[in-house]
Amino acid sequence: MPTSGDHQPAATGKLITTCLLGGAAAAVVGLSLYLTRRDRPSSRDGRPVRVYMDGCFDMMHYGHCNALRQARALGDQLVVGVVSDAEIIANKGPPVTPLNERMIMVSAVKWVDEVIPDAPYAITEEFMKKLFNEYKIDYIIHGDDPCVLPDGTDAYALAKKAGRYKQIKRTEGVSSTDIVGRMLLCVRERSVSDNQNHSTLQRQFSSSRSPKFDDGGSDSGTRISHFLPTSRRIVQFSNGKGPVPDARIVYIDGAFDLFHAGHVEILRIARGLGDFLLVGIHTDQSVSAKRGTHRPIMNLHERSLSVLACRYVDEVIIGAPWEVSRDVITTFNISLVVHGTVAENNDFQKEEENPYAVPISMGIFQILESTLDITTTTIIRRILANHEAYQKRNEKKAASEKRYYEDKTFVSGD
Repeated sequence: MPTSGDHQPAATGKLITTCLLGGAAAAVVGLSLYLTRRDRPSSRDGRPVRVYMDGCFDMMHYGHCNALRQARALGDQLVVGVVSDAEIIANKGPPVTPLNERMIMVSAVKWVDEVIPDAPYAITEEFMKKLFNEYKIDYIIHGDDPCVLPDGTDAYALAKKAGRYKQIKRTEGVSSTDIVGRMLLCVRERSVSDNQNHSTLQRQFSSSRSPKFDDGGSDSGTRISHFLPTSRRIVQFSNGKGPVPDARIVYIDGAFDLFHAGHVEILRIARGLGDFLLVGIHTDQSVSAKRGTHRPIMNLHERSLSVLACRYVDEVIIGAPWEVSRDVITTFNISLVVHGTVAENNDFQKEEENPYAVPISMGIFQILESTLDITTTTIIRRILANHEAYQKRNEKKAASEKRYYEDKTFVSGD
């Protein structure tokens, strides 16, 4: 199923992106990058080109979003098939996030025009005809990473044979397997005795003690990400425009770690309260200080891209301060500061240093009722509760990819 890759963006763009570094003072970094678009296929009858991409989109991350961005650049309308829970279990193992949550995540990606639930894992003859005839799909898109069925065959063989297949580049440095692996580090190489229960596994994750890491043997903190952020990638994900004069700017901040359906829903609600939604992404250091040594799972730039890909978000502050100061409110002309009822810690109003003290005193702070009771800890608990199954799933995928690449020379492209 799709992972991710990189082509030129869907449209020419110019971005002035705002970074608030160190959580202490505001600094505006101007990025004026003009980007051109690659030639796209065209339909024979002059109608919009419709392209299709499918996937599990489990533990959805910025790599998935980048794949959808590229797929959308190959057409005028992107239709996305989200694989059913049953199909994922049969072909890969248990999904971390159920179909309803995965549907929320995919539907919220700003490059997606239409979503098909319960899509098959493999493109069958019957489903391919349905895509071409009912959904008017011109091309089926997938990344250049392997998608091998349990019997060893290519899941996209029929689409390739029909001449209606297009391929995109994979984004290196992230995958759902990798993210699950980061969480499994706390239980990997550690014997689980008969009397070791779920709460003990949770304590292993939140404590500073962990097994040796694959990437250099450090024994504290979260595994180092292979992701290398660039200004061009930020531009590709950005809307490229700021608020209009007199816009009502709504501000919400947080870690937004392991970006999930709960995050999407609170951002949707927040965006509905104004004309422009500005999202503050806390630094890795701030999150670690508040949540523990092993947080965040995703680093600052990974988390920022996931949030930027959400259709409800207009702009992000990369490295926002923990406290919402008067300077921040004035600099960004913020009209309303909001916070959801479901969060990792909602005792902020009882703390001596309330991070929202200033907007509360100004009368511009509002608590929003969260529609989903999901947090990053919820996702982590799902992994830990079934860690052996996810470990086997990761090993299975790694072995499959190793076989696929044995006779190929992989070149990372941009």
